[in-house]
Amino acid sequence: MSDVNSLSDILKILPHRYPFLFVDQVTEFIPGRRIAATKRFSVDDEAARGYLPASPIISVGVLLELVTQLGAILVMERPEMAGKVAMILQIPAARLMQPVEPGDTLRVEAEVLKLGERLGELRGAIFRGGELVAEGRVRFAIVEEEQILRKESGVRSQESE
Repeated sequence: MSDVNSLSDILKILPHRYPFLFVDQVTEFIPGRRIAATKRFSVDDEAARGYLPASPIISVGVLLELVTQLGAILVMERPEMAGKVAMILQIPAARLMQPVEPGDTLRVEAEVLKLGERLGELRGAIFRGGELVAEGRVRFAIVEEEQILRKESGVRSQESE
């Protein structure tokens, strides 16, 4: 196991914060290759509010984000990634076999398919009680954090003119 053992370790790697941070606890870690974690969506979870209120489920978008956050931990925990951010480029495949409901505890896995200095691809899977409920692949870019901040500030300054 690497040095990703607690929520504070996760917060050092990911820029996400509540209510948009979805990884609860890393349970398995093979640096540069594979990672697994748990996520429990509580009955009062923000992720389920407002989406089909009569019969709440966790949206596919939230599930994809959960897998990509886990993949980002796997890729971005390396020292050479300091000051960089992973950004989704493409989701070439994704499928949901069963809905995820508030109260479900999930095991989430991600593994590296390709990893270069600036681009990569991950495969992810989500299990409930050992049964596969969702899976997919994501392609991403690794960029300098300052490039994103510079672009965002440029957009804001143009909007205010």
